[in-house]
Amino acid sequence: MPGSYMDDRAELETDLARLKQEHRDLDTAIEALEHMITGDQLQVQRLKKRKLVLKDQIIRLEDQLTPDIIA
Repeated sequence: MPGSYMDDRAELETDLARLKQEHRDLDTAIEALEHMITGDQLQVQRLKKRKLVLKDQIIRLEDQLTPDIIA
């Protein structure tokens, strides 16, 4: 039998924590680049795009971890 529900949930929670940390790290990197006098705007845009991708992944994982509530 492949992984149990608890194993799957633990893996999703680990992935979620990793994505959230990377998202926070990108905030720091973007802020640092924006405050540089010769900040690389192209790099800032790339980091912001990556950050949006991470946010989408975070939301998808959180949705998987949150049980559906029947109204």
